[in-house]
Amino acid sequence: MKVLALYNIKGGVGKTAAAVNLAHLASEAGHSTLLWDLDPQGAASFYFRVKPQVEGGGQRLLKRRELDDHVRATDFPGLDLLPADFSYRHLDLDLSEYKKPTRRIRKLLTEVAMDYDYVVLDCAPSISLVSESVFAAADALVVPTIPTLLSLRTLGQIVRFFREAGLEHVKLLPFYSMVDSRKTLHRAIVSDSSGLECRMLLTCIPYAADVERMGLRRAPLTSYSRASAAAQAFRDLWGEIQAGLEDTPAVAPSDSG
Repeated sequence: MKVLALYNIKGGVGKTAAAVNLAHLASEAGHSTLLWDLDPQGAASFYFRVKPQVEGGGQRLLKRRELDDHVRATDFPGLDLLPADFSYRHLDLDLSEYKKPTRRIRKLLTEVAMDYDYVVLDCAPSISLVSESVFAAADALVVPTIPTLLSLRTLGQIVRFFREAGLEHVKLLPFYSMVDSRKTLHRAIVSDSSGLECRMLLTCIPYAADVERMGLRRAPLTSYSRASAAAQAFRDLWGEIQAGLEDTPAVAPSDSG
């Protein structure tokens, strides 16, 4: 099982759209896939027409370690969803009650390791104990980055945090998201990434009305607008991510905590 976390400290960068479409593409390719909506806003759950509610909330989920009881099927074969819950806003406090809090999410995921080829985590935009627990569980951190100076500054903060925390086991896979080719700054940044602290993936996801319409269709773009430029970009991105994951280790049972 490979664990893929869609993450950025910043919000509004196209993180959930990427998580939903990548999870759909993984399942469409024949891989059993679980999308875990860790954002209390519940946007990914909304896209899949699933109520953002977990019985007993995040606290019970962490304590009883019964992910299977809360997983819901989606309309797409091979793609399951673990919905968001508004109580996830307190997940930091819930995790802090454990002796080894940063290992908790990884431990939960090992219990479904035989059921899924891929787990995609749609993470809340923050840096927190939940984030650190996600980092410890992930094989790769996929970071949507808008081509602006502030977004690149945030990406640099993530890169430095990983270096200082010794998170060499996690692959950082940043890509440009919501790229507007009409903007001079966007074009300039995308064309020259020489000053960045990490390598960007080659695929850029365009700023497109097709992506925004996901909220109206409540479905992955790659399921209903396959010929669109944005859908093709997500397919290319998925191909790059798969290549980046090939030499990363699968999730293995962790120490108790």
